[in-house]
Amino acid sequence: MSEFVIKMGSTRPDLSCRVSPEPVDHFDCLPDSLVVLVFNRIGDVKALGRCCVVSKRFHALVPQVENVVVKVDCVISDDDASSSASADDGAARRSRHSVSSLLRLAFSGLLKPLQSFSQFIATSARCDAVSSALGDDDFDRDDVTHHSPSQVLKNFSEIKFLQIELPSGELGIEDGVLLKWRADFGSTLENCAILGAAKLIPPLKLEGNDASISIPIAALSEQAPVNNNAAIDGNGENEFHTNGGLKMRVVWTISSLIAASARHYLLQPIIAEHKTLDRLVLTDASGQGILSMNREQLEELRVKPLLASAASKRTMVPALNMRLWYAPHLELPDGTVLKGASMVVIRPSEQPRRDVVGSDENSVASLFEQPYGTAVRMLMKRRTYCLEMNSF
Repeated sequence: MSEFVIKMGSTRPDLSCRVSPEPVDHFDCLPDSLVVLVFNRIGDVKALGRCCVVSKRFHALVPQVENVVVKVDCVISDDDASSSASADDGAARRSRHSVSSLLRLAFSGLLKPLQSFSQFIATSARCDAVSSALGDDDFDRDDVTHHSPSQVLKNFSEIKFLQIELPSGELGIEDGVLLKWRADFGSTLENCAILGAAKLIPPLKLEGNDASISIPIAALSEQAPVNNNAAIDGNGENEFHTNGGLKMRVVWTISSLIAASARHYLLQPIIAEHKTLDRLVLTDASGQGILSMNREQLEELRVKPLLASAASKRTMVPALNMRLWYAPHLELPDGTVLKGASMVVIRPSEQPRRDVVGSDENSVASLFEQPYGTAVRMLMKRRTYCLEMNSF
């Protein structure tokens, strides 16, 4: 009898033939609207530029971002820009194209000479991602390339909130001097608040086991405490009038107004191109000055002709009414001491009285961070000086 022998194969699976599933990128599962929301939280234009080069999807979504922050690396003078342009014809063409980004201050005799601003630049190492994302094909890694805010923002189509931050304030002031300004513009200046002090003395901080303790300077002095709410005494008032106190405040005021109007002039091409803007803020890293514009003010600038000074590259400032408060010595609750402190609130002479900024000390104080908001409230309880200024 024949025998049939059947060899059965092993029932064990052959692991070498197993097919592994492809990894799943869960971020790709997110809807576009949620990805744009994440990009809005990022905000910084350089970081967004780097996101653009990650994928085609990101490259298509980044232009839809609504909140953008542009941090300017540095600002070069006209002389530096000219020499750079003569060395590189391509850079010269870009310089002429970005003339809209000029920030030139023509009031050079005040305090330290005010800086003359020309155009924003950024080194290739820091702008490579942004330049690639925004289509700058002529970007050279070995050279310094000029990019105005208008150029950097050209591919963003849905911006609602824009913040531009300069590397420093325009006004060169001595160490220990306090000078901060806040301004609102439409087609021209609508209001401005300027807080200054001839000398800022920070509170003395002692490090303890649990936390640092701030001690008011007056607590370490043998002198009697100063009554901050009292009217200016005779000596303080005489000092304000006779020792150059009033003149210095006028200088601070004019300097701040020129800086603010120069920033406003810079923003024209950006405002004209981005019609979706609801709010725009131009500030600086040191917090010296902040220019703000809301939706109504932005629209006013688009439809109303701008009165500008072509020679000084700034918006003309109308005739102004000013209110000034002064205190020879102001000690704040946290121990900070302001010597020769002053607060100036400014409005155009033609502005209706009911719209005057400064009628409510709390609204003015809210413009400044602490402890300076408290200083504003204390100053505005004191004697008021009224001044007028012609347009310039």
